[in-house]
Amino acid sequence: MGSKKHLFLLFMVSAFSFAQGKKAEFGFISDNDLYTSSKYDMYYTNGLEIFYRFLSKNDNEKINKKITEFRVGQYIYNPRFINKEAVTINDRPFTGYLFAEAGRSFFYQSESVLKTDFQLGFMGPNAFGEEVQEGFHHIIGYKEVYGWENQLHNAFAVQTHVMYSKKLFPTKHNDFVDLHFQSEANLGTIFTGVSAGFLARFGFKKLLPVYDSNLHDASVSFESQYKIREFYFYAMPIVNYQFYDATIQGSIFSDSSPLTFDLEPLRFNAEAGLKYRYNNFNISYSFIYRGRELKDPETNTNTGYFYGSIRLGFLLK
Repeated sequence: MGSKKHLFLLFMVSAFSFAQGKKAEFGFISDNDLYTSSKYDMYYTNGLEIFYRFLSKNDNEKINKKITEFRVGQYIYNPRFINKEAVTINDRPFTGYLFAEAGRSFFYQSESVLKTDFQLGFMGPNAFGEEVQEGFHHIIGYKEVYGWENQLHNAFAVQTHVMYSKKLFPTKHNDFVDLHFQSEANLGTIFTGVSAGFLARFGFKKLLPVYDSNLHDASVSFESQYKIREFYFYAMPIVNYQFYDATIQGSIFSDSSPLTFDLEPLRFNAEAGLKYRYNNFNISYSFIYRGRELKDPETNTNTGYFYGSIRLGFLLK
């Protein structure tokens, strides 16, 4: 009888431990055009972000969750041609952008979402874009990069970003399909612009509410969660108007960089992909298209482009 009691207690302790809410998430995002094609290595060529997010105290009945997030990241940009023979042919500047970010997200009971964040960082040599790209190409045995001597000069980055998403047709509930309106705004010394579009989810399993879904990074929860499965396809066409982009135009405070371009301000962008969750593990793959971003009258080679994004996250107690 004593051994049965011990086994029962062990089972209860194990079940209680498993049932604890997952209140934090750690992970990374990796962007690269090689995730869509081994042929193209241009424009926004690589990005890496490491994030940590956790639940914050919430006393507002209209809000399901408040989540605080910190991340660090680096973006790298270069022209279409990076071989030695075409070092004088440029249709976008070489540059890097390195930043640290703090943000807060609000997930409402109505399944609307408000995200805000603030960044500090550097664009230019202080962002170490040259060292990272050349080192990565050397490690994987990819072609050598030429042209970083023309990169944009240093600029200090102060950025704010706001994203708002609203679920459409909430009274016409469907377990496997939903539609959202999404808008974003960036303001700062590196990027200033606005965008708007529509996002649709198509579930292979029953869709979770947005405030519990990994769609906008809301998997963390105070509540116990058992056998969570999430798997869906999403698509999002976007119209973007860009007022300023230092990675193309150079610093707003100085025009001394060796190579800059005028913007193509109105763009059509699009994103589609798969997102999956299995208990404490989140993974997604996105195919992202960006419309033509600048005017290059000399070479007239700049076009729209695409890249892939891979995201991995691990939920923690």
